Amino acid sequence: MLDKQIIEQVRGIFSALEGQYTLLLTFNKAFEELDSMRSFLSDFASSSEKISVEEQETTENTLYFDIVKNGTPTGIRFRGIPNGHEFTSLLLAILNSDGKGKNLPDANICKRVAALNGEIHIQTYVSLTCTNCPDVVQAFNIMALNNPSITHEMIDGALFQAEVEAKHIQGVPAVFIDGELVHSGKGEFGELLQKLEDKFGSSTLSNEPQEEQNYDVIVLGGGPAGSSAAIYSARKGLKVAIIAESIGGQVKETVGIENLISVPQTTGAKLAADLKEHVRTYPIDVFENRKIETVSLKEAQKRIVVRGGETFVAPAVIIATGASWRKLNVEGESDYLGKGVHFCPHCDGPFYKNKAVAVIGGGNSGIEAAIDLANICSNVTVLEFADTLRADEVLQNKAASMPNIQIFKSSQTTQVIGNGTKVTALKVKDRVTNEEREIALDGVFVQIGLSANSAPFAEELTLTNAREIVIDAHCRTSIPGVYAAGDVSSVPYKQIVIAMGEGAKASLSAFEDKMRGVIG
Repeated sequence: MLDKQIIEQVRGIFSALEGQYTLLLTFNKAFEELDSMRSFLSDFASSSEKISVEEQETTENTLYFDIVKNGTPTGIRFRGIPNGHEFTSLLLAILNSDGKGKNLPDANICKRVAALNGEIHIQTYVSLTCTNCPDVVQAFNIMALNNPSITHEMIDGALFQAEVEAKHIQGVPAVFIDGELVHSGKGEFGELLQKLEDKFGSSTLSNEPQEEQNYDVIVLGGGPAGSSAAIYSARKGLKVAIIAESIGGQVKETVGIENLISVPQTTGAKLAADLKEHVRTYPIDVFENRKIETVSLKEAQKRIVVRGGETFVAPAVIIATGASWRKLNVEGESDYLGKGVHFCPHCDGPFYKNKAVAVIGGGNSGIEAAIDLANICSNVTVLEFADTLRADEVLQNKAASMPNIQIFKSSQTTQVIGNGTKVTALKVKDRVTNEEREIALDGVFVQIGLSANSAPFAEELTLTNAREIVIDAHCRTSIPGVYAAGDVSSVPYKQIVIAMGEGAKASLSAFEDKMRGVIG
């Protein structure tokens, strides 16, 4: 089932394995995909003498395999054949178990995982074509490896359609614990860990400040602006730390990038990986999977406290926390997140094959989403609040040429309507006539731009009406020693190339202030 070339590549990846791994296949012989699963596991195990396959039959109508290391279950289960994007999740499950993988959390994050209370059994429903699913699957697999009370099961939704329908899953990844949906859609390790901490509590977790870690410059955020700021600061010989949920930030959600000058074409995932690699070439301390809890910026020495109590101190702080998808904030939206209301057409669009959907937003993201969805869905309705579309003309022309796309301008979405388990309609007001109508549909994709991640700083810094941090031409904020760059700031035009330049500018401004004695 696996190509010989792939097996050879995997053989190289597994050449240094130290543990002995068993893929324990549990099956009902009537299950349609059994032969395919056996073939897959046999081919996969042939890549290393450290991997073997064992089988056990069950009367349940199921098909899964557990990863067992040196005779002890790891807590990781794959229900379905992990092909597509989830093949990497299987590779990393073995490598991380062996201590040789990537994206492994640091000691403080591992302590937080180990401190989680209770027995936690997590199920993640995925699509093998979903680009966001592997991040969530891999995060929970790592948690299972770091806490014996946690188990995690990846479930191929296409293979277990009855469960998907019974749970009314309309978007992936969909994470369930004890039958309750606890997360849907893209998720970073730190965000997912925090949700488990909030739900189950922690035996040792304390938000009391720990021993302070001192730096010359602290960069908050790891996207294009933050990475650029950290690199420029490190090149000045300063002691630098990045505190971020992840390196790459929001850019990882961008599928295709064709306007990063000198790079004709790349993807968000590739750019994020390149940013991380570039940061690693400098002596920069990177603290990923951190969520800012409190900040104190007005004193000469700025203090940042993150979830778990870690405290960071520096005379210069560069805020590059970026922005997040803006929500509609209308009645019914929060009730149907992941049940018909979505933000990623690439991941969740396939659930709406031959169905009717709406895209809210007429900018580039909205029209691109409509074009993509029109190739899957029976009908796509675009709703734009303004009286004109903001998308590039080439995108508008493409959308206009597709017969199953309808565009309505001056349209305000006022309510998301559902039947308790899924979306059934939208209520929309015509801003010219004030008439309201209901549009029957199956799903909604919100594409109305981004909202600045400025909440932790709102009490101390000056913000615009759009909640962006006000900066001058040098990226200086209203507090000496505090700088802002990229999408969180008031700089016009939210573009990757601009964010990178702003990050460099903020770093150079901080260094200039240090040389002039403005900051320590």
